Amino acid sequence: MPTTEEIHLVRRPNGVPAPADFALVEAPLADTEDGQVLVEALWMSVDPYMRPRLDADQPLNGPLLGGGIGRVVQSRNTKFPEGALVRHGAGFRKRFVSSGKGLAVLTPDPDLSLSVYLHALGGTGLTAYGGLLETGALKDGEQVFISTAAGAVGSVAAQIAKIKGCYVVGSTGSAEKAAWLRDELNLDAVINYKTEPLAERLAQVTPNGIDLYFENVGGGHLDAALPRMNVRGRIPVCGMISTYNGGGEGVRNLFALIYGRIRMEGFVASDFGHLSADFLREMTGWVKSGQLKYQETVLQGFGRAPEGLIGLFKGDNLGKMLIQISD
Repeated sequence: MPTTEEIHLVRRPNGVPAPADFALVEAPLADTEDGQVLVEALWMSVDPYMRPRLDADQPLNGPLLGGGIGRVVQSRNTKFPEGALVRHGAGFRKRFVSSGKGLAVLTPDPDLSLSVYLHALGGTGLTAYGGLLETGALKDGEQVFISTAAGAVGSVAAQIAKIKGCYVVGSTGSAEKAAWLRDELNLDAVINYKTEPLAERLAQVTPNGIDLYFENVGGGHLDAALPRMNVRGRIPVCGMISTYNGGGEGVRNLFALIYGRIRMEGFVASDFGHLSADFLREMTGWVKSGQLKYQETVLQGFGRAPEGLIGLFKGDNLGKMLIQISD
């Protein structure tokens, strides 16, 4: 019987995931039957949302949950011809058989890299686009704060806000990332929260307050932003990465929600399916024109997926963390 390789979770992490929590496993690969396709993984996406799943939703001794881009190498399904590129959410499996459920044919722009469809032109980009423009109801020219602004979602959100004529402040955790935000993305102010007092610095660089805080971190970042929010400000909540590995800083300033009549609302990418056509049209134009830039941290080799996930929580990535498996 043919086999494939899979990345399995073999024990629940205690805090930040460790290499011993994962295993590279050889698994049987079923034959392709009528209506099915065999897909070969090309790229896999590594994202912060994967960490909370490891505590409960992710089955032990099963393929790590996640998505990517693959190529159909055998087909007995007319909707997915051999050679077609597909997006999938089939998990970290080098090859897999699918009925086609959960697959979507991808027709990439020939002038763009395939990997961009896993971030700026994929779910990451849609998360930033919908969270900022729909959940956050961004208005042109507003005062905006983005946490983890050098990350895959944060960097897209920051640049969309700049395209909309907003004053944009971003936070990040390294000098290299701060330089990229300042010199390449032209943010109006950048805070390195590891070397600067966050609350004090945020107050200095937001003299006109904050109309919209795009929340990726929680904890101390949320606590610093709340007193700076303008009346009827909005906080679209994309993530709370400071809490994903347990612990995290407490938030003391939630009373500001009351007196500021501030709206704080969570969201997920699947909320924005109705925006897909507008998103793809606008974002493709911005990427191709150079208005929207991106960075990738690419690890070569299927077996490095755990390294990529662990690296997210050590700040090893600049922009999107990706695993390249094949060309």
